[in-house]
Amino acid sequence: MTDSPPTETIEDLKKQLEMYRLIFESIHNGAMVTDAEGIITHFNKFYGQFLGVDPDAQIGRHCTDAVENSRMHIVARTGKAEINHSQLIRGQKMVVQRVPIVRGGNVIAVFGQVMFKDIKDVGKLAHELSLLESKVKLYEEELLSLRSTRYTFESIIGKSDAIQNLKREALKAAANSFPVLITGESGTGKELFAQAVHHASARRLHPFVRINCAAIPRDLLESELFGYEKGAFTGAKTEGKPGKFELAHAGTIFLDEIGDLPAEMQPKLLRAIEDKEFERVGGTRVVRSDFRVVAATNQNLEGMLATGRFRKDLFYRLNVISLNIPPLRDRPSDILAITDHFLEQTAREANLEGLSIDKEAERALRAYQWPGNVRELVNVLERSVSSLEGNAIHITDLPFYIPRGNRRNDPRQPTSLREMQSHAEREAVWTALKEANFHKARAARALGIHRTLLYKKMKKYGLPLRPPE
Repeated sequence: MTDSPPTETIEDLKKQLEMYRLIFESIHNGAMVTDAEGIITHFNKFYGQFLGVDPDAQIGRHCTDAVENSRMHIVARTGKAEINHSQLIRGQKMVVQRVPIVRGGNVIAVFGQVMFKDIKDVGKLAHELSLLESKVKLYEEELLSLRSTRYTFESIIGKSDAIQNLKREALKAAANSFPVLITGESGTGKELFAQAVHHASARRLHPFVRINCAAIPRDLLESELFGYEKGAFTGAKTEGKPGKFELAHAGTIFLDEIGDLPAEMQPKLLRAIEDKEFERVGGTRVVRSDFRVVAATNQNLEGMLATGRFRKDLFYRLNVISLNIPPLRDRPSDILAITDHFLEQTAREANLEGLSIDKEAERALRAYQWPGNVRELVNVLERSVSSLEGNAIHITDLPFYIPRGNRRNDPRQPTSLREMQSHAEREAVWTALKEANFHKARAARALGIHRTLLYKKMKKYGLPLRPPE
């Protein structure tokens, strides 16, 4: 005599069957199941509502008697699924799928489901997908402009052979992911070239992350570069923080003022660049990031190698592609090109009829040495335009220290008390910086002012942060 299953097992089976029934009844757009002969064994309420029939009355009927143009019995015979096929029911084209249910190599049933009640729904879905695709493309373009860079190669203004050749070399660099080292005096536009290389590269849709190695305190530099875990040090965020290298994943990290990187950080930076992996401060997990390195400096790194202030292995790792930007005084033809571009752009932004510069003022700009390079030139033009009466810049509109005539560095007499005061102040700041070997704190003490005010004066007069090479 066979023992009956325990009551608990029967109850479990009932619950399981009830759950399957509820699931089947909840399938939207209609579903049915037939046996291997095409006889309907299951017919859910949604299908009945759509066809206007009693679902229970369809059980036991052949599929072709209940649903016109049904192929459930054919799928049972062939054993081949029919996915997203069109079926005409009551004059309406629908998209359906028919899937054979196999056990032991034999078809024992067929599951059918209406995917779309009207084939027009497929066209509607395709239209929605096309619209989404267009939106994604639009957002991609917005992401490029907002998240990437401000400057492109078109932003680099200059007609000289030196700049044109440099732009060609930089464009070649954009085609690969090798490290780039950009050198040049302060104010020549090193970051502009760095952003242009990123913008023209395959990484342009990803972040351009900038870090000034000279501006971050020595004890915080490692956490800024590599991030930190929660509780790594006093004052750290409770959730931790990703570093610049982590944020630059798939993009470009720009290491500005790389010559000021502390000696103890140089081997850590070298390893991160070589291995593309690092650990957060206070962490044990290795973080991997795919980034491209672009570094810049106004210092002579090769000279620093001899004194041991910069590691040779780090220098060779960074100096794979070298771009050296010549100072503005060595390419006087670019002075007027930059001036014309600035005046045209300023006039357009200020909705002016047009701004120009007369020949005498042009000769004065070309005669000046421009120790602050392009940054100083833009500063001079901004100051001249801000106090301009009329639409043309004349020699009298230029700052007092810009020479008159064709002779380079030919001093002119200040024309007002204000110019005399500005001239004296600029000369005092410039002298203090040179005597202090550009050590800002010492120069500020010599002038009797705070270091913050010194930086403001330097910016006001377009003075470089580092001594000209």
